[in-house]
Amino acid sequence: MPLSAREIFARIIRCEAEGEGDNGMKAVATVVMNRVHIPYGEYQRVCQGDLRRVIMQPDQFTCVKEIVAGQYNPQNIYNMTPLQVHYDIADWALSGNKSLAVNDCLWYYNPFSPDCAVYFPVNRSGVYHNRVAQHCFYTPTQYYAQT
Repeated sequence: MPLSAREIFARIIRCEAEGEGDNGMKAVATVVMNRVHIPYGEYQRVCQGDLRRVIMQPDQFTCVKEIVAGQYNPQNIYNMTPLQVHYDIADWALSGNKSLAVNDCLWYYNPFSPDCAVYFPVNRSGVYHNRVAQHCFYTPTQYYAQT
């Protein structure tokens, strides 16, 4: 049976940010929902406001990939059964709540270092906004509107 959008959302929250605490998980959930609601650019054009499409869009979230760098990725949404806290945060975000720490950010990544790049992704469509736990968060630049 296919997973519901809520189930996939709870799984991505767990897989992408479980070790980041509630604030980190809420920040990741906010980014996902920001992609759902943005009225322009790549995410609107490709995903058309659909949560499932946002999460499953190719090359967006490492946790959706079963193979990373030629190796099996055991930490993927298909293996990560959500706990109640992950559903609670998914429901929190689905109800319209946002993490003020990341506001309108559309991207994040863990640099595995103390420093965050000024721009992310590589096409420079996002500029550094804030760090929450181990993840760096990025707001769209004017370039994003052209994607």
